[in-house]
Amino acid sequence: MKSRPLSRLDRVLVEIEHALGTAFDPQPACTRPSPALGIDEAPLEDDQRRHAGGLMRINHVGEVCAQALYSGQAAVARDPQVRRQLLEAAAEETDHLAWCGERLHELGDRPSLLNPLWYGGAYAIGAVAGLLSDRLSLGFVVETERQVEAHLQGHLGKLPEADLRSRAIVRQMKEDEARHADQAQAAGGLDLPAPAKGLMRLAANVMRAVAYKI
Repeated sequence: MKSRPLSRLDRVLVEIEHALGTAFDPQPACTRPSPALGIDEAPLEDDQRRHAGGLMRINHVGEVCAQALYSGQAAVARDPQVRRQLLEAAAEETDHLAWCGERLHELGDRPSLLNPLWYGGAYAIGAVAGLLSDRLSLGFVVETERQVEAHLQGHLGKLPEADLRSRAIVRQMKEDEARHADQAQAAGGLDLPAPAKGLMRLAANVMRAVAYKI
């Protein structure tokens, strides 16, 4: 049976379904096993567990935002190759989302209560960047992933030494984000102006401060 092309309404409904799944599904499907698989759970003090939970909640929010950014950018991308690249990166970010959600559950913690807000804001930013140009959109990916890579490196220094399961997840995420940045740069991503990078860094700092607790 031949399938019909998606109408504009169909695409809107698909985007809404994806947004709801990303913001509210506690355990989305993933294509790769968690890097924590096979690593024993170490005993943690209550304050260490709470701290690890706060850090992994930040990382979970980061993956919610990544899903939204890539979806917003892909929705308006002009070049089919750019759209395909964004969607492929989003698929790996879904793995990250699932791993962080699983780890939060293991730590006895929860995702951010503000996930719908994070998703909506990031989707809008991604769509605006994509509407300006595909190369600018790819440049936005490069800078986002570079900042996330640095942020994850910082978390490796902040997580409890004994929390090897969280560390394994963060380490793999860091490697994936660096690869996404390299791929976007190789595809022609523009270098963003310094003020734009600064604003992105400021917004990320606000998100991290809020998501650690809420």
